[in-house]
Amino acid sequence: MNAPDSLQREPIKILHVVFSLEPGGTENGIINVARALKREEFDVHVCCLERRGSFAERMPDPNNVYVLNKQEGFSVGAVFGLAWRILQLKPHLLHSHNLGPLIYSSLATGLGRWRPILHGEHGSLQPDNLQPRRLRQRRWFYRCCARILTVSHGLGQQLVELGLPTSKVMTLINGVDTERFFPGLRQAARRQIGTLPEDGLVIGIVGRFVALKRHAELIEAFTRLAGQRTDVHLLIVGAGGTETRRIETKVKASGVATRIHLAGFQDHPLPYYQAMDLLAVPSIHEGMSNVVLEAMACGVPVLAHEICGNAEMIRQGENGIVADLTIVEQLHTALADALAQPERLARMGRQARETTTREFSLARMVANYENVYRELSKSGGT
Repeated sequence: MNAPDSLQREPIKILHVVFSLEPGGTENGIINVARALKREEFDVHVCCLERRGSFAERMPDPNNVYVLNKQEGFSVGAVFGLAWRILQLKPHLLHSHNLGPLIYSSLATGLGRWRPILHGEHGSLQPDNLQPRRLRQRRWFYRCCARILTVSHGLGQQLVELGLPTSKVMTLINGVDTERFFPGLRQAARRQIGTLPEDGLVIGIVGRFVALKRHAELIEAFTRLAGQRTDVHLLIVGAGGTETRRIETKVKASGVATRIHLAGFQDHPLPYYQAMDLLAVPSIHEGMSNVVLEAMACGVPVLAHEICGNAEMIRQGENGIVADLTIVEQLHTALADALAQPERLARMGRQARETTTREFSLARMVANYENVYRELSKSGGT
């Protein structure tokens, strides 16, 4: 009897190409999949174009992370550096993430002729990516890809509507580790954190301090809400990014700084989710947020802007709330309405947990990635 195909060949070697492994949703997803892939069948490596990042230590083998130290702007040296790394590693395929890494991956592989490229788009295209020059770049470099993955059907539809070449596009829905993220006793979680009141209502936000996450708008909306209710608190989990100073300044100037808790980046965010009554995701540019799935897995309902991926995870009023959060006034009203019915929040939280276990399991996501990697490895590598 012949041995299984996976035992007859060497492990499938995958080289991810990213700017860095600094904490973020895309980077977290890469790590989660890398750690869950079958070690005997898949050998995962990462090339960071700019810098290493703290998530590198979470890789199955941190020694498989390589850094090119690219500076700001386009770098021919980084193209040659990536090409040299490919020559040394001989990966079966490259997995690029978002436009910049796709450009470098394409140029370093002879426009995808020397190694197949699996390209991932992780968020709806922001205004700077809708400029004609950026759209031309995507249109050109998409042609170098063997497959283009989107994390939500809405994101795939956006690419179609923009007239991009989408014959190779497929959607692979994000998943969440429901054994790592699970509901807990709210008061116990708050005691563990140590800075939150055991009573009252806690709104949370989790993410890097960058403009697209819209921390500043949430702080403004919360400040208005805190003027109307004395029992609400805002928990901000995250650090790093271009908005750090602006956010810290807004907190100090809010007049309710004692009720805004800056928790910083957390390697183990479970108790911080468990401490929340509601997660707010005011970002208007998301694909399918890992943070949303993590909160839902912890039994926390989510208030999110009505953009592509959110509507695919959240069923309005059943396991969370989707609303137009474009301006601060809308965000304030949505927060006030949500917190006005604590029993409804608790019910939606229970449904949120059930949704993640039933529809967004990590095991399903990893199995889908394994199938794609197997398929593409047959057409490239050595």
